[in-house]
Amino acid sequence: MAAAGPSVFLLMVNGQVESAQFPEYDDLYCKYCFVYGQDWAPTAGLEEGISQITSKSQDARRALVWNFPIDVTFKSTNPYGWPQIVLSVYGPDVFGNDVVRGYGAVHVPLSPGRHKKTIPMFVPESTSKLQKFTSWLMGRRPEYTDPKVVAQGEGREGKGSPPWAVGLE
Repeated sequence: MAAAGPSVFLLMVNGQVESAQFPEYDDLYCKYCFVYGQDWAPTAGLEEGISQITSKSQDARRALVWNFPIDVTFKSTNPYGWPQIVLSVYGPDVFGNDVVRGYGAVHVPLSPGRHKKTIPMFVPESTSKLQKFTSWLMGRRPEYTDPKVVAQGEGREGKGSPPWAVGLE
């Protein structure tokens, strides 16, 4: 009799990045990626993507609406390293350069069903006055080289700019 291999389970994630509230900005786009433990593997779908550029709605909410679809399936042998979705929102600065307007992350819900999540967003700030001045002079705000660090707890101490929010459904 052959020995049975480790049993696996599947996690299917489908939904959308619905909208965002960034009162000070317009013409933004969103990138997403997933961060997960070493026992996890994507088996179907896209684990990262980029949306279209959207402008604020003309209603009272002035929301930025993407309705950006997400559809991915993971497999794993244990729940350690449960997947998180990391969102990065970008838009033009006064010089027309794309700069980060917010980072955020949330764990994929543990229970099946329909879920609506609001993700608080932040932007990193320079740690010294010299760095702040240099970034202002060069027109480049601080940003992460790899947005996946947002899903990790280490090295994220300190101040961030005002919290904005992105809605997932």
